[in-house]
Amino acid sequence: MDDEHLPEYYSLEWYWAYADYKDNMKLTCELYRYLAEKVYGKTKFTSRGMEYDLADEWKELDYMQVIKEKTGIDIINSTDEEMKEVVKNAGVKLTGEINRARLIDNCWKIVRKSLTGPAFLLNEPKFMSPLAKSKSDNPEITERFHIILAGSELGNGYSELNDPVDQRERFEEQQNAREKGDDEAQMMDTDFVEMLEYGMPPTSGFGMSERLFWFLEDVSAREGTLFPPMRVKKEDK
Repeated sequence: MDDEHLPEYYSLEWYWAYADYKDNMKLTCELYRYLAEKVYGKTKFTSRGMEYDLADEWKELDYMQVIKEKTGIDIINSTDEEMKEVVKNAGVKLTGEINRARLIDNCWKIVRKSLTGPAFLLNEPKFMSPLAKSKSDNPEITERFHIILAGSELGNGYSELNDPVDQRERFEEQQNAREKGDDEAQMMDTDFVEMLEYGMPPTSGFGMSERLFWFLEDVSAREGTLFPPMRVKKEDK
């Protein structure tokens, strides 16, 4: 079982009132460096065959731009067939309901594998980020970031969407995708929308899991999980 498909059993997340995604980017960068120095006494690591230094300047990568640079795909204007061809040529087998969002996500995953980091992935489209607040100067782009290390996403944060009307519309779009077979789409959460109607201050959230330490230790998912799934032992008949 690879890292992408092993359940993440232990995670850390927080919500920071009156902060936005930029505040959380600064905090998480400092946190990762602090953890590395205190736990390992260093900031340079080799993970999955990639060398990186957390003390370096963290690059900011534009979601749409980096996909276009690496694959030639323009996620706004390229056709589904063009994206399917890129995914197919990369050896990725598509299963289940394949909508445009899943095709774009697969294009991104192909690109991500080549990115060493440390870096922040920014400017993810709204239709890919149903819980993140839109940017004031471009409502189709969200205030979201992913932390990129050694070809993987090892942290996810954003300015929380606190507009109940906008949130309900996004949930409805996601639920429609789920009903058409997209298991990765967000489920409708009417209770959450109702809570937003009562009010939530400007807030930024962030989440990470123990996968970070799998990478810093450069061990497999099974080696790094405290209580890995076990195969059911069949009784002798």
